[in-house]
Amino acid sequence: MERVSHRGRVTAYRRTRSDSGGPTTLYVHGSGATHRVWGRQYAPSGPAHPAVALDLSGHGDSDDIDADAGTATLDAYADDVVAVAGETDADVLVGNSLGGAIAQWVALEREWTPEAMVLLGTGPELPVFEGLQEWLASDWERAVEFLHERDRLFHDTAHEAAPRSREQMKAVGQTVTRRDFMTCHHFSVRDRLGEIEMPVLAICGEHDKLTPRAYHETLATEIPNGEVSFVPDAAHLAMVERGDLFNDIVGGFLEDVGRAV
Repeated sequence: MERVSHRGRVTAYRRTRSDSGGPTTLYVHGSGATHRVWGRQYAPSGPAHPAVALDLSGHGDSDDIDADAGTATLDAYADDVVAVAGETDADVLVGNSLGGAIAQWVALEREWTPEAMVLLGTGPELPVFEGLQEWLASDWERAVEFLHERDRLFHDTAHEAAPRSREQMKAVGQTVTRRDFMTCHHFSVRDRLGEIEMPVLAICGEHDKLTPRAYHETLATEIPNGEVSFVPDAAHLAMVERGDLFNDIVGGFLEDVGRAV
């Protein structure tokens, strides 16, 4: 892991270099996860290299923050992304769920903006089911199990990555994971999508109950240079469940963007 110091804290990230000469792609994980969720993307077989995946503040090897859920946390996470982007000369942002919200926030609220974005399992608003809000506060085990039921994080609950996902979420812990989800709950850029100017691909796992199809269709319709793609036999973590197909979709999008530049 490499590290960058900014705003009094350290943000950790993993970088994979290659001789491909493509855009430097920065991956941003979602709630209760770490950079490891992008293992099939920053691997040599991933869709673009160099590839970078970070741990947001309080996740994995990164220092935590003292911030309430909502805009304060969203701002801090956006600063993590911008710091790593500056350190690695990133060109493209790829965000899943909360990571997609952060990517949109960076595009709207920061001086650095990527050349293109891929938004997976996310939307212009990310309301959280009231029951999950309660369990995240008072019944941690139930919250983790709810998220790992069919068609939430995974379409196939027997997928080999599901146990690792549970372990990773428990390692991040209840406090940070709840902060993540409540930051999602307060997030909304629904009235600002027209301000996002770069090419954007919204990707949705066809069975995703956490961030359904309509969210992604809104992104594709209201972002001026937006488009949408769907991944069959996958839910919220399509980049894990259908890694090869997800990588092909992202790789094709980035090739199209490169030809258009």
